[in-house]
Amino acid sequence: MTRGVILDTGPLVAALNPHDRHHGWAREQWAGIRPPFLTCEAVVTEACFLAHRFASRAEDAVIALIERGVLDLSFRLADHVSAVTRMMKKYHDLPMSLADACLVQMSRRHPGSVVLTLDADFRIYRSDTRQSIPVWMPDN
Repeated sequence: MTRGVILDTGPLVAALNPHDRHHGWAREQWAGIRPPFLTCEAVVTEACFLAHRFASRAEDAVIALIERGVLDLSFRLADHVSAVTRMMKKYHDLPMSLADACLVQMSRRHPGSVVLTLDADFRIYRSDTRQSIPVWMPDN
């Protein structure tokens, strides 16, 4: 069991796609986490788009996770748009996606949380106090 987990697109899609190279890792991580996962609508949008690429109705599985309370979408971009916009400008050279900016903002609002991700850019992003964002990702 782990503390609050903020879910990025990569592990969500990997958990649903048995052909994804990180499928086993993602499923293993999910098994040790008590829902709900904190995430945002930008992640859900990305996941639905990517899921549809490997199975025609795979986005239904993403929506089902919301319906079952596995995904917590309580983050409201409208409440954090200034901070999210500032971050996207700060990290424009990566570039930082809207979903990543929302997740970093969520990590700032949920001290002690960890971001479950496949995206190495999260090792670059920083908190308000210039600390690294706690991440949980595969070693390779």
